[in-house]
Amino acid sequence: MRPLSTNYDSPWKDALETYFEDFIAFFLPQAHQEIDWRRGYEFLDKELTQVVRDAELGRRLVDKLAKVYLLTTGEEAWVLIHIEVQSQEETNFAERMFVYHYRIFDRYRRKVASLAVLGDERSTWRPNEYGYQLWASQIQFNFPVVKLLDYSQRWSTLEASRNPFATVVMAHLQAQETRDNRVRRKELKLALIRRLYEQGYEREDIVNLFHFIDWVMSLPQELEDEFWLEVVQYEEETRMPYITSVERRGIQKGRQQGHQEGIREGLLAGIELGLGLKFGREGLDLLPEILEIENVEQLRAILTGLKTVKTLEELRQFCSLTEGMRRGLLEGIEMGLRLKFGSEELDIFAEISEIQDVEQLRAILAALPTVSTIDELRQIYQALPFPQN
Repeated sequence: MRPLSTNYDSPWKDALETYFEDFIAFFLPQAHQEIDWRRGYEFLDKELTQVVRDAELGRRLVDKLAKVYLLTTGEEAWVLIHIEVQSQEETNFAERMFVYHYRIFDRYRRKVASLAVLGDERSTWRPNEYGYQLWASQIQFNFPVVKLLDYSQRWSTLEASRNPFATVVMAHLQAQETRDNRVRRKELKLALIRRLYEQGYEREDIVNLFHFIDWVMSLPQELEDEFWLEVVQYEEETRMPYITSVERRGIQKGRQQGHQEGIREGLLAGIELGLGLKFGREGLDLLPEILEIENVEQLRAILTGLKTVKTLEELRQFCSLTEGMRRGLLEGIEMGLRLKFGSEELDIFAEISEIQDVEQLRAILAALPTVSTIDELRQIYQALPFPQN
């Protein structure tokens, strides 16, 4: 029986963005007390992207850079969060933490606090410093590390905590524990869901954390169906119907989108490598434009094109090819909807416009002449398979 695969990056990213203050309270309690949360915080994604590009050390999905304000002085401070969930050991991890840190300071002249959260399963891998010495010169960089594996020895503390990241850590560890045991995973997943209700979380938090648990503790379809039946039964017994059918579809769609995001990240990593190897620094200068592309099919075209193109100008043509096809198909669909259904088409066209995959749009356009109602068309495109890797 093949082990269950788990995507940790996307759900961790969502949890960090949704519950940033709780994240700091859970993993950096001293810092939490010294931050003026009344002034809010701001994620600096563009600034971090530029630093990572300058460092030429690869793109990281769950790296976050946030701007906060200190209580004592009102001074602006930056917090660099790095969450490492790779299964393989990374030999230059501490060096990368150091490079990110000093490049942020060098570029923006801001004080930076760094934190690494390690979600791997190797108890001895704890990189927390980087330095070197040459003659009388020496540099030493130390940064705090949170090892999620350590929380397995503090389970009662996690169970008693109402901080959302207690649930996040529990789900992460149990997903790893049950990688080879599907039935056990379903049992633990249900227990975590019941705990959300028993802890008295607000409805919005239950839905958000349910999303995280469902994402990292994925199940085969048969057990997934059993799981949802038991969730519905539990909600009926407790008279707390928080997860409606609409939310269930949203959770499942979010998991699919997370899969797509994982594919996108892999394609971008391949493109970055190819640009650097084939065109050097000039090729990497094209990367910021490519990073703006969300369409997975367009990124596939670019990666494919890298194998054969001889100049960057040829590659730019690949960049525009798939997007041009997508726009043309959408224009055809819009015209077809207007001719067949008049003004009724507006709502469904907004939904269809969110589709990035060219083949799905081709299928919708081909189906237009055969359907009689908007609902028939909606059933057709909702039944289309989500693009796979």
